[in-house]
Amino acid sequence: MICHDLKPFGGPTRIIRVNTQHSGTGGEGLSVLRFFLVLASLAPLFILWAIRGNTLIPDIWLIPACLILVAAPNVILVRRRNTVRRERATKEVTVGRAEDHRDHLIVYVFTILIPIYALAPDSWRDIYATAAVLVLITFIFWHLNLHYMNIVFAIMGYRVFTVYPPGDSNHASGKQTVALITRRIHVSRGEKIIAYRLSNTVFWEM
Repeated sequence: MICHDLKPFGGPTRIIRVNTQHSGTGGEGLSVLRFFLVLASLAPLFILWAIRGNTLIPDIWLIPACLILVAAPNVILVRRRNTVRRERATKEVTVGRAEDHRDHLIVYVFTILIPIYALAPDSWRDIYATAAVLVLITFIFWHLNLHYMNIVFAIMGYRVFTVYPPGDSNHASGKQTVALITRRIHVSRGEKIIAYRLSNTVFWEM
């Protein structure tokens, strides 16, 4: 259910309340935003590549390309955050069960970031193979909704929780879960949290 509340004699305040207990996985909107969120999660890799350099690609091309890949997704993310704050597009999330994802950052660093960085392509064929691996990882992140694994969130002091709707103790129930980006250390069962909507399954409490 979606309701719109307007402040009298003031600017419009849009409050979106969506029941998370519906069945089905739910459509994930803002696919372009999801892509940039995934790309932003790979920013540390691009920074390391720019620092290390490559014998086949001159620094005059490699460094600007890496910097663009680092900056562009995060600029778009910040602009999206500012937009939802300006529009006051929020959702009330009722917590049935919450899982912390700090362990995902460790998995991300040791199983994805370091192995890819360790690749040292010394031919154009190796570079094409590395690019193909990167595309595959990007697709997997996008398909599995892992775009919230952004190292920038951790630097800014945010934690990421997967929030399950009330009464959902079954991972395969089909009820939609959401990723909540927040500075909270703990999220309690039954708690109601108002957060800004970045996409249909990603919300940011500021």
